Amino acid sequence: MPVFRETIDPRCGYCQKGRQISQNEIGCVHRGVVSAHYSCKKFVYDPYRRVPPKPVRLNKNYSDKDFEL
Repeated sequence: MPVFRETIDPRCGYCQKGRQISQNEIGCVHRGVVSAHYSCKKFVYDPYRRVPPKPVRLNKNYSDKDFEL
């Protein structure tokens, strides 16, 4: 099982050529200040910058009857 997906949606938020200025702004070497969701053809993926989504919590209101056949 691969650690990362084969195709990552390009975003300046996790590009090697950008530096985070604020939560929603990235300082790009090529484009200047851009949105974290922006992308251009110079995108280079940096896996250390990408924060994966939090796992979904399970509903704790199950009883033993829910798991019986």
